[in-house]
Formats: sequence, structure tokens, C-alpha cells
Amino acid sequence: MASRQSAFTRAAPDERRQSLIEATARCLAERGAAGVSVRTICAEAGVSPGLLRHYFAGVSDAIAEAYRWTGARVATALADAVEAAGPDPRSRLLAYLTASFRPPIADPELLATWIAFWSLTRSDPAIGQVHQEIYRDFRHGIEVLVGEWRPGTDPRLPAVALTALIDGLWLELSLGQAPFTPEEAERLVELWLDGLLA
Repeated sequence: MASRQSAFTRAAPDERRQSLIEATARCLAERGAAGVSVRTICAEAGVSPGLLRHYFAGVSDAIAEAYRWTGARVATALADAVEAAGPDPRSRLLAYLTASFRPPIADPELLATWIAFWSLTRSDPAIGQVHQEIYRDFRHGIEVLVGEWRPGTDPRLPAVALTALIDGLWLELSLGQAPFTPEEAERLVELWLDGLLA
């Protein structure tokens, strides 16, 4: 976890906005959605109270941007895993699916942040919209990779099924003390994948 800044600091506007986004994510991980306020976010970012409203319409807007930022970090980790897998289409798909079982995605702090986001998806339409975008993009990534490996296959339902499998295994691993190892989770995904798309 990044350390808190102990005093107010001056920074470029883009840096200040980004520090507020990251502070919002940390507050969500530590306090949950109910514990996040303008004051807690600004204190976490080391900026004067009220500066949040200069960059965001309010706490909900800051949370939505923190959700987008967190989703982008996960997407980058997935893309890096696919790139490292090399040119084989099956290996690339497996890399995309199993990257969730290793850091930086399999992380208790990230889980706490996701839970806070999820808790708001039904009560806050803007956050619900960001949630839909992130999961749509994740499923689309699976669909593209399925199409590369199995051209002509309708990838929609396999992507839905694989997303559900990944979410469940990721959740158990991130909670800690899962009754399986990350390697066993990867093997389960491989068996499921081959069963779905054999």
C-alpha cells in the first residue's frame, strides 16, 4: 500500500487528480464504501479538504474514476500476460484467463476495493455503468482470444462461462486460505476451457 502523505503538497493538476483517484481506491479498500467521504479521500491524498470537488463532481464521481483506473490496471496486467505468452493462440487465451490468479490481480487489497465497487453498482448508476464497461471489456478480451484459437466459434457464451469461473476462483484465492492453489486454479481453467471449446 502506498504511504499516506503527511502534509498537504503542491502538484501539477493531472498529478493531483490522479492522487485523488488513487486515494479513493485506498480508502475504499481500507474503509469500504460507507467509510469514504470528501474528507477521508483528501486526507489520504494529502491535499486540503474540498479540493476533490475541484476535480470531481463529488465522491460518487471520484469512486467511478477510481473504478475505471483500477479496471485499467487489471486490463494492463492481463495484456502483459497475453504478450508474455507468445504467439500460440491457446497459450495466449490461457494466459489471459489465469493472470487473475497471480499478483497484481490476486491481491487482498484489490479484492477489498472491488467489493466496495460492487456494493455500489446497484445504488449508483454511474458506478454501475463503469462496472458494465469493465466486465464487457474483460469478456470481449476472452471473445477475441477464443476467436483467434477457434475461428468460427461463437465466443459469447464461452466468454460468459469463463468469466464466471475466473471470478469465483479469483475471489477464493484473494480471500486467502482457498482450498486450492493458484496452480490448481490454472489447471481447472485449462480443463474447463478444453471442455468448452474442444
